[in-house]
Amino acid sequence: MGTRWSLVCDAGPAVNAADLQRALAAAVDEVDCQMSPWKPDSDLMRLNAAPPEQWVALPAATVEVLARALEVSRQSAGAFDPAVGALVNAWGFGAARAAPDTVAIRSARSEGGRPAYRWLELDHAAGRACKRAPFKLDLCGVAKGYAVDRMVAVLQKRGVAHALAAIDGELRAIGSQADGRPWAVALESPLDDQRAVHAVIEVQDLALATSGDYRHFVQAGSVRIAHTMDGRAGVPVNNGVASVTVLARDCMSADAWATALLVAGADEGLALAQRFGLEVLFLLRRDGQLVELGLGRFAALPSPQ
Repeated sequence: MGTRWSLVCDAGPAVNAADLQRALAAAVDEVDCQMSPWKPDSDLMRLNAAPPEQWVALPAATVEVLARALEVSRQSAGAFDPAVGALVNAWGFGAARAAPDTVAIRSARSEGGRPAYRWLELDHAAGRACKRAPFKLDLCGVAKGYAVDRMVAVLQKRGVAHALAAIDGELRAIGSQADGRPWAVALESPLDDQRAVHAVIEVQDLALATSGDYRHFVQAGSVRIAHTMDGRAGVPVNNGVASVTVLARDCMSADAWATALLVAGADEGLALAQRFGLEVLFLLRRDGQLVELGLGRFAALPSPQ
């Protein structure tokens, strides 16, 4: 997935650490092999290569992730849209090219306006999917969160009761720390050139995901082009939102909603978060300063000590 997974846990003497590490790596690798847009033979890429109206058999996990992606896409009115694969590639963030290409951008935009929740059909019973229009899917806004959930499933199967599993900016806590304290998670300050803590939140039996514009972007003159695409407008996100962090029971949902709210922007995103009862923190760029908008447990965050 182009990043690292990590785990902090109190496994207990009955758990073999080497076996646990192998099982966790296998769980992450399985998701990557099924859903990566960087692997030509992944199940996602088989679906992308298929012509419209052709049913494609898929693993149950891929169908599960597609279903959740379509649900959040529908709920967010297309702010989260997995059908942005062509745009991601055209702007230089995918496997096709390393820099924006004007011809590819025009082509991708001409094929836009087809949100996946309207143009992708799933057959859960048969384990298959069918595109009703030509488009390319990209699950990078949800698959890492799902992979964290798969790590948690591995841990729970082995009886691990205290753990914090993470892939990049997506993480999920099992229980508390072994001494009963909740897990303290640092929320990163959205700075381009350094790693710094903006605030700290304590979690227990919760997942957390962050999407932002400050880690993966290209610079075109004075303009920052973020890697997250707004499928509705056919362009990269540029709405003054530096990052969005979401709490949820599962990491797949937190991941998808963090992307959706980043695309939606402060006003629409806050309304969506309130409508669906999400706990969320927006960090906005305003006149050279960072402005916080928080709901739920994010309404009053402690600063780092």
